[in-house]
Amino acid sequence: MEIKDIDSFLEYYSKIKNRTRRLFEYIPSEDIEWTYQAGKFTIGDIIRHLATIERYMYAETVKFKPSLYNGCGIEYAKGYEETISFYNQMNSESMKIFSRLGTENLHKKCKTPGGIEITIWKWLRAMVEHEVHHRGQLYLYLGMLKVKTPPIFGLTSEEVIKNSE
Repeated sequence: MEIKDIDSFLEYYSKIKNRTRRLFEYIPSEDIEWTYQAGKFTIGDIIRHLATIERYMYAETVKFKPSLYNGCGIEYAKGYEETISFYNQMNSESMKIFSRLGTENLHKKCKTPGGIEITIWKWLRAMVEHEVHHRGQLYLYLGMLKVKTPPIFGLTSEEVIKNSE
């Protein structure tokens, strides 16, 4: 998928973010810092990671500045409400930066933290893939906690099978 227009991309990306946000409603607040294994991301870490990497890496690099990403620990936000609020705040700041890009800048190159030059529209596409990857982790974590999660597009796999017979 090539991103040809910043406004249509921002509309699409907002829908991606909203699907992630809907999942947050299923996280038991007492489990926000749960992880399956010591030393691995907690649920809160994943949410803070999505927030900080979007704002401090992706949004900074499309401004042709170096990444400012510095982790995702509880020093950024602690507890369920604060963590969700932080995610929303960082996304709001990022969206303002992305909206100022303008379509004309999508074919310019920015530099990743690894020093690789990449076309901005491809970097934005990678950001979407990153969000979806970590949303999948949240689904898995919630499954491990035996939390019933919503289907992503309205039907479960079992419902699709039933409706296909």
